[in-house]
Amino acid sequence: MGRSKIEDALKRLDKLTQEEARMASAQNLKITHTVDERVRGVADTVGAIDNGMASVNDRVVTVDDRVKMVDSKVTQDIAGV
Repeated sequence: MGRSKIEDALKRLDKLTQEEARMASAQNLKITHTVDERVRGVADTVGAIDNGMASVNDRVVTVDDRVKMVDSKVTQDIAGV
């Protein structure tokens, strides 16, 4: 009879150990999901910044083109004087 109690106790301990492992896995999955959401948020922010920088770059190119036109006109005016 003592052997049966020990076997029953070991079975219960095994079930508890398995349940604890499942709970730990579920907690890790939850943490991983939270980290994944935050990384996606950072990626979205970086994408928005990249789009903003592209817009700034387009404006700089436009200003550069205008400066070249002014420079060309000044050069023509000086040559025509």
